[in-house]
Amino acid sequence: MDAAEERRFREFVSTRSPALMRLAYLLTGGDQHAAEDLLQSALAKTVTRWHSVDTPEAYVRQAMYRQQVSWWRRRRETAVSESPDRAVADGTHGVELQIVMRRALARLTARQRAVLVLRYYEDLPEAEVARIMGCSVGTVRSTAHRSLARLRDLAPELREPYMIFGEASA
Repeated sequence: MDAAEERRFREFVSTRSPALMRLAYLLTGGDQHAAEDLLQSALAKTVTRWHSVDTPEAYVRQAMYRQQVSWWRRRRETAVSESPDRAVADGTHGVELQIVMRRALARLTARQRAVLVLRYYEDLPEAEVARIMGCSVGTVRSTAHRSLARLRDLAPELREPYMIFGEASA
């Protein structure tokens, strides 16, 4: 890597790391340390191919998706403790809902979480999610549907008037 490419890579990392870290955080189910490891690993893979990467952010994101799915396949999900049943009246309800959502996401399977993050957080079309995940569009649709239903079961406090990933709950 020459000096110009190294400078370009450093600039990319410094400008895009916050957004990529948020994605890594979601993909790891809210585990800050695992998110840092995931992003660092994806960036390490990217730097080795930097000379041939046309769209660096897309490359890093795809590397994170694939690496996290691969990690999920090798490791069993751990149980997450239940959240409180009632909202606190001191204005922390929004924070509590975020915690509930994070815990519910952590209890989904790897595939379910990846589909929800790609489809609704990243706002990717179903065809793009299917391409990244290596499955059909129908699989993405059915997985998203089942995943949202599972989220509603895991965290009934997320039901309307709150919405899960932009879909009104039934």
